[in-house]
Amino acid sequence: MRLNNKVAIVTGGASGIGLATVQTFVREGAKVAIWDLSDTGAAVADHLKKEGHDVIFSKVSVANKDQVEKETLAVRKHFGRIDILINNAGITKDRTLLKMSKEEWDDVISVNLTGVFNCTQAVAPIMKEQNYGRIVSASSNVAIRGNYGQTNYVATKSAIIGLVKVWALELGRFGITANCIAPGFIKTAMTDAIPEEVRKQSLTYIPAGRWGEPQDIANGYLYLASDEASFVNGICLTIDGGAAR
Repeated sequence: MRLNNKVAIVTGGASGIGLATVQTFVREGAKVAIWDLSDTGAAVADHLKKEGHDVIFSKVSVANKDQVEKETLAVRKHFGRIDILINNAGITKDRTLLKMSKEEWDDVISVNLTGVFNCTQAVAPIMKEQNYGRIVSASSNVAIRGNYGQTNYVATKSAIIGLVKVWALELGRFGITANCIAPGFIKTAMTDAIPEEVRKQSLTYIPAGRWGEPQDIANGYLYLASDEASFVNGICLTIDGGAAR
């Protein structure tokens, strides 16, 4: 029960890494608000409620600042506080630089970067009042090594590493930590679209000899959201099996 009675918001919580995180958090005693654009989040919340967990679902676009602010207040009204924010929602629209459209650039920036800003800016004042908070955001190991055809995605994930360092400086005195996780290849619906040849080749660069599971990243979120990481602030935790590239 490492998160006993803590209240968490998990964006992109209806599937993949987000879903694994929600399931992990409730097992550890947290009350969770699932934010996602997919209606499947409602079914996830209903299932977890039947298991005895305190979970709510809201259909939220993290890119919509007004919607984020409204739902943040709704979460606090329902649970009484907000202790943890997991900025997990993200999208890809891959294209090489010379072929990438402005729309593809803007869409990824709006969700992966502006969405993180929107959610954190909405939640941070509540955490400040409480003198307690854990903010954990999704970066990626491609932020460190780059990746062909992902100008927009890499730009957002590199920016996240910088943001958490700034937020650690600004919010640390209010009992709030800000960190991020840089996953490598993880088996999700997003990576299912990667060609099989590329998937096989990627294994030659991963000393662990496998792709990660969503649970591997959920475990990282759990650690950084827990009181065990109370002195961990402004870092990027890479979870990629030791990938060399």
